[in-house]
Amino acid sequence: MEAVSLSFFRFEGAVNRLWAFSQMQFARAPLRAMPGIGFFKLFGTGTGEGFTPIPNFGVYAILATWPSLDEAQSAVTEGAIFHRYRAHAAESATVFLSAYASRGQWDGGSPFAVSPLEEAPVPFAVLTRATVNLRHLSAFWRHTPHVSALVRAQNHMRFKMGMGEVPWVQQVTFSIWDDPAAMQAFAYGQGPHRGAVGGVRQGHWFREELYARFRVLGWEGTWEGRAPLAGVGVDRPEITHQAALA
Repeated sequence: MEAVSLSFFRFEGAVNRLWAFSQMQFARAPLRAMPGIGFFKLFGTGTGEGFTPIPNFGVYAILATWPSLDEAQSAVTEGAIFHRYRAHAAESATVFLSAYASRGQWDGGSPFAVSPLEEAPVPFAVLTRATVNLRHLSAFWRHTPHVSALVRAQNHMRFKMGMGEVPWVQQVTFSIWDDPAAMQAFAYGQGPHRGAVGGVRQGHWFREELYARFRVLGWEGTWEGRAPLAGVGVDRPEITHQAALA
């Protein structure tokens, strides 16, 4: 079963932040050379929850696909480029995932191998990715303050991060939920998020978009001083220690 790793790194101090910014260019070749790696992307983030147009030069992320969970864990743990990131970072965390649903495209293709499930596992993760049409950039970003406020109010959201491949234009959101009903209410209920979705559909704001859901296989590290998945079971007992179980 294909596995997906999504690693987050927080950097402090001008030297480390400058190094992290440079890796948006210079980490590509070392990642491409890693055995077993498939699709991969490097991301910057926004301030606050990340769902803002103001860049956060202290937080970066790496997403990659691997043939198996064992290979994903080995690459993140032992890979030289990941070692370098952790050496410069004040804090880091990786979530390991497996896609069970995906629709749309990313760079003209489908990056995730899907293993369907009959119902959402708990917890489960959601990733969205979109390329915003330039003529709709202003309308798109006008909605983000209201959506960010709604994100902060979600009690059933374990983790969230807004990321970008290209600032302001190619946007990615990632969140981990422990309640499918809460996620559905956030996405499609009355409120600013539904309004933004309606604007997207009616105004053709996006040139390309992808929506994917994942089972959470494990979690390593801490974020903001805690393990967001503490106390949560995972599908594979042999990696429960990676999920920071209580």
